[in-house]
Amino acid sequence: MSCPKLAYLYFSAAYRPGQEGNEFEAEVMPAAGETVIPKRTNSAFIGTDLEQRLRKSGIQMLVIVGVSTNNSVEATVRMAGNLGFDTYLVSDACFTFARRDFQGRLRTAEEVHAMSLANLQGEYCTVLDTAAALAS
Repeated sequence: MSCPKLAYLYFSAAYRPGQEGNEFEAEVMPAAGETVIPKRTNSAFIGTDLEQRLRKSGIQMLVIVGVSTNNSVEATVRMAGNLGFDTYLVSDACFTFARRDFQGRLRTAEEVHAMSLANLQGEYCTVLDTAAALAS
C-alpha cells in the first residue's frame, strides 16, 4: 500500500452540519490545518468537491474509516471504487448498528457490519484491519 499521496477520509453519523451527531468527537478532532469537507448525503462524493480535490492533489489511494458501515461508509467506498481510486476500508475502524432485515428479523450490528464488508471486498475496495493498514 506504499503510495506518496494518500488521503484519509473520516465520516460522521449525521449528514448535515448543525444536526445532532454531526460534530467531531474529541478523539477524532481534525488537526490544525487539516481539511474538512462537510457532506450532506451518505456519499462523501455527492454534492462536495472531494473528487476534484483528490484529483488536483494527485491522490489515488484512499483509506476509509467511519460510521455507519452499511450506510455512509458503504456509499462512499462504492463511489471511490467506481471512480477508480485505490480504496482501502479499515474494518475495525468503522462500525454500524443493529438493523432489521427485509423480512423483519433483527440482525446484530456485527452481522450488518460483516455483510457490508463482504459487499465491498474485492469489487470496490480492499478490506483490511488496522494492524495491516499500519504495517503497510
